[in-house]
Amino acid sequence: MNTPQRNVKLSVSDVAKTFQVQGGAKITAVTNTTFDVMDNEFCILLGPSGCGKSTVLRMIAGLEETSGGAMELDGHEIRGADRERGMVFQSYTSFDWLTVQQNVEYGMKLNRVPKSERRERAAEFIDLVKLTKFKDAYPKQLSGGMKQRVAIARTLANSPSLLLMDEPFGALDAETRWNMQELMVSIVERTDTTVVMVTHDIEEALFLGDRIIFFSAHPGTVLENMLPGFKNGRRILKKEDVLTLPGYADMERHIMRLMREQGTDHTDDL
Repeated sequence: MNTPQRNVKLSVSDVAKTFQVQGGAKITAVTNTTFDVMDNEFCILLGPSGCGKSTVLRMIAGLEETSGGAMELDGHEIRGADRERGMVFQSYTSFDWLTVQQNVEYGMKLNRVPKSERRERAAEFIDLVKLTKFKDAYPKQLSGGMKQRVAIARTLANSPSLLLMDEPFGALDAETRWNMQELMVSIVERTDTTVVMVTHDIEEALFLGDRIIFFSAHPGTVLENMLPGFKNGRRILKKEDVLTLPGYADMERHIMRLMREQGTDHTDDL
């Protein structure tokens, strides 16, 4: 099946980020970074630890300012954080004193969405992440995977134009992790959401990614912009089905070689 024609959703053009550290010295985290993300694309930012991929994600979110270059979402320059970009972090961000339903409604309540509408939308997205039976539960009664589903539902309920995810499944056990990965594929299929996600996990990148942006070692820049051809323009709904596709192993080996070549800097992501 051929990949449908898509429009550019996110444009990152020659972006750089420099931090000033103690003593006045400057460290360049990211330099000359350019890539596009298409509408309804699941884009993965991948690379060795310390390459600046999380910094790029935070700049897209508007949580960090760029030191150079430009970013545009739907043709409009990104300036600071706004509702058009929703963020899901690795750490659990639910409010302990609110139920699942109340947590998912929270952002809409701040945005003054009418009570009946926010209840309806919350119920829709709670069902989407398969938590309807737990809508009246509190976060302390949920597993780690369930808490991340709450975060995803809450973010999607605010109708962001772009969903950003920073290692969202990194703290989960292996079984929960691949279940969450499959859930994300089904969500992107059902909602036409565009996603940019940071991961260190090559297998996760190959399963989820319609596009993989591989970063060089620090200072980070785009080393390769990959389209996983072995998927033939399709999204695979079950993880075990992708592992045996012709071409999967070759691309996995290629990325592993890149990771080994670039992975000389083992500091944490800036």
